[in-house]
Amino acid sequence: MTAPNPRFTGDASPYGGGDPYADYRTADLPFTHLADLADRRLGGSVIAANDEFFAERENLLRPEAPHFDPEDFGHKGKVMDGWETRRRRGASAEHPHPADDDHDWALIRLGAPGVIHGIVVDTAHFRGNYPQSVSVEATSVEGSPSPDELLADEVEWTELVPRTPVGGHAANGFAVALARRFTHLRLKQHPDGGIARLRVYGEVAPDPGWLTALGTFDLAALENGGAAEDASDRFYSPPANTIQPGRSRKMDEGWETRRRRDQGHDWVRYRLTEQARIRAVEIDTGCYKGNAPGWAALYVLDATSGADPADHTAPGWTELLPRTRLQPDTIHRFPLEGAPPATHVRIDIFPDGGVARLRLHGTLTEAGGGGGAGSRRGTRSWAGLTGSGAVCPARVGRCP
Repeated sequence: MTAPNPRFTGDASPYGGGDPYADYRTADLPFTHLADLADRRLGGSVIAANDEFFAERENLLRPEAPHFDPEDFGHKGKVMDGWETRRRRGASAEHPHPADDDHDWALIRLGAPGVIHGIVVDTAHFRGNYPQSVSVEATSVEGSPSPDELLADEVEWTELVPRTPVGGHAANGFAVALARRFTHLRLKQHPDGGIARLRVYGEVAPDPGWLTALGTFDLAALENGGAAEDASDRFYSPPANTIQPGRSRKMDEGWETRRRRDQGHDWVRYRLTEQARIRAVEIDTGCYKGNAPGWAALYVLDATSGADPADHTAPGWTELLPRTRLQPDTIHRFPLEGAPPATHVRIDIFPDGGVARLRLHGTLTEAGGGGGAGSRRGTRSWAGLTGSGAVCPARVGRCP
């Protein structure tokens, strides 16, 4: 079901000064380009933990990299940027060590339910106080269940990561090959210790009933199942930032390219929730004041026709918004009429610069799950992923 890729085990060396990340153990993992389903910006939360004596559970989902200050001590000891529990002890002087099944746990509500392809249990800066091993389970419970409801006997938990040794001060990665939709995780550390961050990479599987109730919604939004598939440039920040919830507060919360010194332009290609018709567009250059694009244009393509979205010269691409002047630090709104059905959208910016958010408001077509039975890979297909016999939808190309 899972395989760590690669395996890190054992202690890291004690911190010796200088850059604390100089001896940090990490590797390229095949799933980290996907959305972090537990992202706080999507609504992810650590809703409960059995112990957080040394460091709070909420640190697990902080979006920034873990911070380490060697001189920061509090009344309980070293202040760590992560979730850290007290040291477990055995039952008596004759048995001072924890029992084999002793562990600490944390319950995580995913910000965006979805199909999980990989998990990173990051023990950055926990060099000698990391857990000996970890395990991860998942469940799918709709609504807003309380911790007690999630821990009830009737809730079925599925093992995603079996109990596996991990290393200190390392990004411990685990690939997951289970084509099911999950809403919550239970992270266990055996027998105790500290974990800096938890990242849960996968593809968002929105609630089809909710999208149907909305009618018109943001078809590109990450929380609704949209995705930034590719981009010409990711130098300063990733294009997926443009479909995060809310407005950006500073430049690195949008997508920004390096300065072009040629006659080309930059672009991002998005996959919509499903086949849909776009009714209104918002291009937000918030926080980009001296580095906003000069102009932008939008194009749409319907991949159900067989056209390849990766081929930007394909005849299926249709102009949705002609090249239009943009202003710095501004939300630009464009109502549309008669837009064709589309599964993909591309924004071209001229010649370079930064876009904070792109909102593509519209409705699903019948073929896209908005009322018809002919959905190619529609939102209705996600509903079946809650069952144990669910079949992986076509959009999840990495599923077995």
